[in-house]
Amino acid sequence: MVTSSSALLIETDAASHQAWTITANGRGLKGRLQVPGDKSISHRSLMLGALASGETRIKGLLLGEDPRSTAACFQAMGAKISDLEAEWITVQGLGVGNLQEPNIVLDAGNSGTTLRLMLGLLASQPDRFFTVTGDDSLRSRPMARVITPLTTMGAQIWGRNNNQLAPLAIQGQTLSPIHYQSPIASAQVKSCILLAGLSVDGDTTVTEPSLSRDHSERMLSAFGANLTVDRDACRVTLHGPSQLQGQTVIVPGDISSAAYWMVAAAIVPGSDLVIENVGVNPTRTGILEALQRMEADITLENEREVTGEPVADIRVRTSQLKACTLGGDLIPRLIDEVPILAVAALFADGTTRIEDAAELRVKESDRIAATASQLNQLGASVSELSDGLEIQGGTTLTGANVDSFTDHRIAMSLAIAALRAAGSTTIHQAEAAAVSYPPFAKTLEEFAL
Repeated sequence: MVTSSSALLIETDAASHQAWTITANGRGLKGRLQVPGDKSISHRSLMLGALASGETRIKGLLLGEDPRSTAACFQAMGAKISDLEAEWITVQGLGVGNLQEPNIVLDAGNSGTTLRLMLGLLASQPDRFFTVTGDDSLRSRPMARVITPLTTMGAQIWGRNNNQLAPLAIQGQTLSPIHYQSPIASAQVKSCILLAGLSVDGDTTVTEPSLSRDHSERMLSAFGANLTVDRDACRVTLHGPSQLQGQTVIVPGDISSAAYWMVAAAIVPGSDLVIENVGVNPTRTGILEALQRMEADITLENEREVTGEPVADIRVRTSQLKACTLGGDLIPRLIDEVPILAVAALFADGTTRIEDAAELRVKESDRIAATASQLNQLGASVSELSDGLEIQGGTTLTGANVDSFTDHRIAMSLAIAALRAAGSTTIHQAEAAAVSYPPFAKTLEEFAL
């Protein structure tokens, strides 16, 4: 199947893979747009809604493939979830500790958040047995980082490669409280342990080397869990056992999705773009801080709070970016945005270094290798570091054939880079964008092509 416009050609091959061919026209991005709901908050609203007593109502849920995987898994364990296409989605919860043993293998698809967070809940359901898997990419991603602390709590989990890889089998147990000193700042690890702690008699504590995103803490508190948070010590304690009560959740726009348009507006001449209703939780705003260090023209407007999460409209105008070095505690707050930050760095004066981001090696793809190799296909000068990237600014991009490696963030980052490339750029396996941003191509065509 082929669909086309003057600047975007979408082809689908026999294997249902999409290739986007983008021919930039140099038009600045102007106007106001909205991005899909925050993926992290969407996952957690479905999960906590399934665990809560009573009804949870959700508006603005991301309709990407990952939250759909979460919904399907919890439906298989007895939660009643209404039509995901509706404006308001309802979840009839089961109560903490009452997930049912499914008669199928739970499939998390491509979603590491679904699998890792869910493991904490499955491990803490006594006398119930669960099996979980995912797609090819997810089955290659490390699970020991959550299995290790859960095993310390008394969990029984079996998996491939000495209990490190999915598929996984879980025999639910009555778990014991722990204080886990996490070697990495990971919201998935922290959230998995806290969710396991909901059924534990005692205090379950996680301390991180730096503060990771805190959506779980905020939402657990909103649903009625008893938590103590010490931001200075990067420590959170859940006092269990705890019951949850259904809530109304309004999901803000995902700042990770907004990041593509922030960078596009910053690098395409003549742009003046407002991205509305974006979540600006301080544990997620590393992308804003990084672009501001690069002297991007970014302002926050209409700042407010919606259901416990800070929200704002983000205005971006074209500017001449400056190179900088990004690393340390900033990286956990922008880890998903590194590929699109690399695109921004291509148009900055000087050489940009991104360090302390080795976690990117074990995402949906090896994002360090994928970002470097595919941007270099376009004529960039990007070098791999063991834990990041070095990007030389000021190179001229030329359209070429590139590949997403079935990674949504690589696909969309390459599409933004193509807006400043001479000629046509073809991105293979571009359908990966649907994982987190199903209407990305439509928005690209409307505002940039």
